[in-house]
Amino acid sequence: MTRSKVGVLTIGQSPRTDVTPSIQRILGEGVGIIEAGGLDILKDDEMHLVSPGTVDTTYISKLRNGASIKIGKSKLLPLLQDELSRLEEQTEVTIMLCTGDFPSLTAAKPIIYPDKILNATVQSLMDNGTLGLIIPLEEQRGSLLEKWHQPNIELKTEVASPYEESDIRGAAQKLKEQGASVIVMDCMGYNEFHKEEAVKGSGLSVLLPRTLVARIAAEYLS
Repeated sequence: MTRSKVGVLTIGQSPRTDVTPSIQRILGEGVGIIEAGGLDILKDDEMHLVSPGTVDTTYISKLRNGASIKIGKSKLLPLLQDELSRLEEQTEVTIMLCTGDFPSLTAAKPIIYPDKILNATVQSLMDNGTLGLIIPLEEQRGSLLEKWHQPNIELKTEVASPYEESDIRGAAQKLKEQGASVIVMDCMGYNEFHKEEAVKGSGLSVLLPRTLVARIAAEYLS
C-alpha cells in the first residue's frame, strides 16, 4: 500500500520539530509528512529581507535555531508560493502552518487553511456571545480583530506568545472574566501544553489550531 503524503508549509523555516510531532500523532504512521518553509531559501544574514514594513501585516514564526522571527506578509508571499509549488509535487494535500489568510496563493492540490477551519468551527459553535482570542503579538491585535469580525459576536483579545515565556493561563483567565465562552489560540505555535494552561485558567472550551487541522487532514486521507 502506498503511503499517503501530507505537505506541511510553514511561513518560517522547516522542519518545524515543535509542531509536526503533534500532527504526526493524529495522522498516524500510515501518513508521511514532507515539510517546507517560506524562509528556507534565505541565509541567516538575509532574514532582514522579510522584516515587516510600517503598513504590512505582521506574522511570527520560528527558525531552525529556535529563535522566533517577525515576517512581513507582502515579502513572504512570493517565497511561500515557490515552496508550495515544490511541495505539491510530492504530496496529496498541504497543511498551511499559519492561521493567517493567503488568498493569493495558487495551488494545484487542496490546501487546509487553519483560519478557514477555525472560523467555520466557531460559527458552528456560536451564533452570538463573546469569543476570546489568545494572540502572539500586540501589533497583530487590530488585524486579527478585523479578521474575526462576525455579526452578533463580541471579541476579546489577550496577548501571550507561544515562542517565549508568557502567562497563557493568566491570559485565558482574563478572557473568561471578560465574558468569553470559547477561546481560540490564534497561532500554530501554540501546543497542547499551552491549551492545557488555557483550559486551567478559564475552564472554557479552547480551540487549538494544530490539532484541529491535523484531524481534518486525517479525515480527508482516510
